[in-house]
Amino acid sequence: MTHIKPIIGISMGDPAGIGPEIIASALAKPLPRQLCQPVVIGDAAVMRAATGFAGVKLAVNPIRSIADATCDPAAIDVFDLNLIQGTQLQLGEVSAAAGHAAFESVRVMIDLAMRKQIAATVTAPIHKEALALAGHHFPGHTEIFGHFTGTKDFTMMLAAGQIRVVHVSTHVSLRQACDAVTRGRVLKVIELGFDACRKLGIENPLIGVAGLNPHASDGGLFGTEEAEAIIPACNDARARGMRIEGPQPADTFFPKVVAGAYDLAVAMYHDQGHIPTKLQGFKYDAPSRTWTSVKGINVSLGMPIVRASVDHGTAFDQAGKGTASDASLLDAIEYAAKMA
Repeated sequence: MTHIKPIIGISMGDPAGIGPEIIASALAKPLPRQLCQPVVIGDAAVMRAATGFAGVKLAVNPIRSIADATCDPAAIDVFDLNLIQGTQLQLGEVSAAAGHAAFESVRVMIDLAMRKQIAATVTAPIHKEALALAGHHFPGHTEIFGHFTGTKDFTMMLAAGQIRVVHVSTHVSLRQACDAVTRGRVLKVIELGFDACRKLGIENPLIGVAGLNPHASDGGLFGTEEAEAIIPACNDARARGMRIEGPQPADTFFPKVVAGAYDLAVAMYHDQGHIPTKLQGFKYDAPSRTWTSVKGINVSLGMPIVRASVDHGTAFDQAGKGTASDASLLDAIEYAAKMA
């Protein structure tokens, strides 16, 4: 059949977590269908149970080919991998079976995107321990996508509201993160972020760059990375016509980022960029010890295919309860549709 809107694959995530039910909840809302034709990559039986957990009245349509997707707003098209049997799955528990099912849903989705059968990909949360138990040793989704697309130069962009942050390094130790701050790597991340902004319709983005050291080294008093790597990389980017401010002390830079002063921020390592973004998107109620809002997404940049993801975990403690928020997934679908 002919599809007018882009076909977007959504991997089901770890089936023992909240991924399947937040997908069911999101696909019961108008926005995803307005933007794209969603196809879930995973297990039809898992998604059928998830509609019950989420309390939505959507049929599940198992398909073996993307061409068989019905585009029916009253149904969820599921590219059925049939990997999980009912007796294998215990909600809220780490298991090799669930880890393997989650991994395969991502791997198959990447293959579909590389063969241009789908226009973009969206990932629900996976559990790293479950992946490892299944023999799949990747730090996270970004590295899985890098491996199966043959991409070496990639980065992670987090977005929450008007904040967009790209990272020079992510899933490495803090000691390794310092070594990763090189002139070439900082420039590459700036370029990847610039290209992403252009794809989102921001023609001439203003990019702010954080320093690595306290006070951005204060003229060399607290380190040499700014002088040796970050400042030269910023100058290289300016020479290529980009609007760059920095490097700046991170403690005063990120309040400006949160206020909307920049179209894009460049963080030097994982927590430097993740903490301000999640302060913006995650809201926690201390008396009830519950998350009241979990917003924000993760976009992989530099890949030959589009990938957006929720920016939260599997939340095993909420699995099957129908209480998990689909807000981050809706944001991810919207970003993927725009970038597709």
